[in-house]
Amino acid sequence: MDQDKNMLLVTSSSPQCQLFIDYLRKQLACTITVLPPGSEWKPREIQPTLILLDADHVGEELMQKWHARAMEDERISLAAFNLLDEDHAVQTLSALHLRGVFYRSDSLEMICKGLQSLMTGELWMSRSLMTRMISFLRRQQLNSYRPVCGLTHRELEIIGLLGSGASNGEIADRLFVSEHTVKSHLYNIFRKIDVHNRIQAVNWARQNLGVPPPPDQHYPRRDAGHTRGPG
Repeated sequence: MDQDKNMLLVTSSSPQCQLFIDYLRKQLACTITVLPPGSEWKPREIQPTLILLDADHVGEELMQKWHARAMEDERISLAAFNLLDEDHAVQTLSALHLRGVFYRSDSLEMICKGLQSLMTGELWMSRSLMTRMISFLRRQQLNSYRPVCGLTHRELEIIGLLGSGASNGEIADRLFVSEHTVKSHLYNIFRKIDVHNRIQAVNWARQNLGVPPPPDQHYPRRDAGHTRGPG
């Protein structure tokens, strides 16, 4: 195992969680830091970090934020634990780029074995899960050639930025439009694809357009010399 690698465990504090952390610290030759969900994390080291997300305590919106952060920093890799079953794993993997998944029923020994593999750069998931994900990605590729509910190019851009975790203000900055224009586009998107909120829109996009790409580096950041125009 790469002993220079750090592990960040994103979970809520509890006696059971503390026993789990103590066990990992005894078994794994790495630095383990615990972070409550929703707390801000500023890495102190330059070494790669494996971030282990507790599915029992980290909601989908927060997982998407970690996903966006990992896409921007190649030193970060993500895994999730406490997943209910393989169906839950497929649903989670369709939304996030995870290198490994652990089920609630996994033994401590199995979790440690998987973490050791992840920290050497390998993947950790079952063959059946990989097979299901390959089928899922193939369906996404087929869907990408179908009409997309009349969404305009600008609306497709916005729904892609939603998938990267961008806020309305960040989307406005990237596209050089006002937040009011972004809200108007979102209203039209929700109406066309028959969803009611951002999370549903992102899930729809993943099912019908493929997993949204990381933040587009071709969009320049707006500075003081630019003004927002109409969308």
